[in-house]
Amino acid sequence: MPFQVKYFFETYGCQMNLAESAALSLAARERGWEEARDPESADLILLNTCSVRATAEERVMGRLGQYRALKKKRRGNPFTLVVAGCMAQRLGEKLKLDAPAVDYVMGTSSRSFFPQILEAVEEGGKALETPEKPEFSFSSSHLEEGRFRAFVPIMHGCNNFCSYCIVPYVRGREISRSPASVLEEIRMVREKGIREITLLGQNVNSYRYGDDETGTLGFPGLLERVALELENSPLRWVRFLSSHPKDLSPDAVRVMAGNRVFCRHLHLCVQHGSDSILKAMNRRYTREQYLDLVYRLRSAMPDLSLSTDILVGFPGETEEDLEETLALMEEVKFLYAYMYHYNPREGTAAYSLPGRIAEGVKRKRLARVIELQKRHTAALLKARLGSEAVVLVEGISRKNADELITRTERDEMVVVPGKPSMLGRFGVLTLSSLKGNTFRAAGITFLD
Repeated sequence: MPFQVKYFFETYGCQMNLAESAALSLAARERGWEEARDPESADLILLNTCSVRATAEERVMGRLGQYRALKKKRRGNPFTLVVAGCMAQRLGEKLKLDAPAVDYVMGTSSRSFFPQILEAVEEGGKALETPEKPEFSFSSSHLEEGRFRAFVPIMHGCNNFCSYCIVPYVRGREISRSPASVLEEIRMVREKGIREITLLGQNVNSYRYGDDETGTLGFPGLLERVALELENSPLRWVRFLSSHPKDLSPDAVRVMAGNRVFCRHLHLCVQHGSDSILKAMNRRYTREQYLDLVYRLRSAMPDLSLSTDILVGFPGETEEDLEETLALMEEVKFLYAYMYHYNPREGTAAYSLPGRIAEGVKRKRLARVIELQKRHTAALLKARLGSEAVVLVEGISRKNADELITRTERDEMVVVPGKPSMLGRFGVLTLSSLKGNTFRAAGITFLD
């Protein structure tokens, strides 16, 4: 290369996008590229986008308008602008009509095209044709430099077609990664000093590799292999996202409960507490089945914390449906929840459903859900005061350079005095006080 080339990424949306951005960043660094501090100094700018909500796409369009202005400003020093991810997959080349500053549209199945884009930039920005029928492939590594926690994707896509969700249309059908490749990446990140991993998938516990002739490995079997791989390892914690209640099998619960490498926290999306709304959402479980799963999880792991997603204001939702959701929350008592009201998403089955709820009503219903969850979170955290907890030191406080950010296996945040040299270590501390939703501790005793 005649000069040092630099890239700048902006990542929107889910953990899968973060993992995929890390993989693309690694591909650039392996070619000798350097990460730019800001877009003004970059030779390539990539936006890894989200399509879950229309507001996410609107935000990206706003940024593309800013980058169009930057291109005009930098006429003598041009850069290549790439839009990747779910929005790119949904809109394809049509995106360029609304955002002519975009040079390449790289959907979720087109990541293998990225090295060719890098090469084109290195050669002075020659134009390339985007593949018409790209095939999805897993990257070998998704490691972010300087981190002690890593994402390891194990499957891609979704077959569920929940009626409100765009994901199956932009991520495609489910594809499971080979167990050998998963374990190889785990070995690699362990050797790099990673202390915690999160297994990722749009529907992670529907993992299924192989066929009827060669034999299949399901999610519980993969968890068993991961646990065996990490026996007596400095990489001590494993989490997984996202779990669909209909696919979290008794065998998966058994394996999780029987191996302490799996953290005692689970994000288990309920979405709603009314059977009629769950059916309209095409969630394929009932309120009773969800509560039975919660009972079995807590019977197997009494120290387990749960978080969830809750969607209110779905078409046809009544006040009685909302009350059922609030009652389910009272019964389960989630540690935290991602709460939002329904926004019509063109291209999904729910978009044409009758009985849309007025915006003002949706906001009021959401406010009731948020208020109840705040009370549950406060009560659960308060009950933990005085307890001992094992934590992973994962960062330095932005507010005080002499304090460290740590996290428990139950996904609780704890601030403790410390130095940067303590990053990436496991320790034990006492949850001595609480400020907002963050614990504080006076000191920490290290386990390694």
